[in-house]
Amino acid sequence: MKKKRNVLFPGLIFTVLLIAADQVTKYLVSAYLSGTAGISVIDGVFQLFYLENRGAAFGMLDNRQGFFIAVAAVMCIAASYVYWRLPLSRHFHFMRVICVLIAAGSAGNMIDRLLHGYVIDFLYFSLIDFPVFNIADCYVCVGAALAIFAVFTVYRNDEFL
Repeated sequence: MKKKRNVLFPGLIFTVLLIAADQVTKYLVSAYLSGTAGISVIDGVFQLFYLENRGAAFGMLDNRQGFFIAVAAVMCIAASYVYWRLPLSRHFHFMRVICVLIAAGSAGNMIDRLLHGYVIDFLYFSLIDFPVFNIADCYVCVGAALAIFAVFTVYRNDEFL
């Protein structure tokens, strides 16, 4: 059990730090960009501005907060379960990082929905007119992409759950 604790504690710390980074950025955007036209970081390419997103990606399923909170909770529980069940071998550190990213991103947006009834988005790539997103979204997307990569490459011959 002591060895398991040595793996769980860093995962918990990194998850909390990632959630804190997400929440701090959302607080700063809310405090300084709400009610403004935003800030152009790179003209015609990348802007920061305040947006209240009551739906999912691309504005789908608008005002279904209970559904999104439930999905986020399930994602956090699933990521935690996988993290817990992984063998202690160093071989699975990459999968632990993936679990931390997914749990932190899900929790970050769930916190917004519980506190505000919407998610605060603020990153916008106008060059490609990509939908506005936030740091928690990045965690989930990067974690999901890395999970797909890992399952089909690094862990393709492993049975770890």
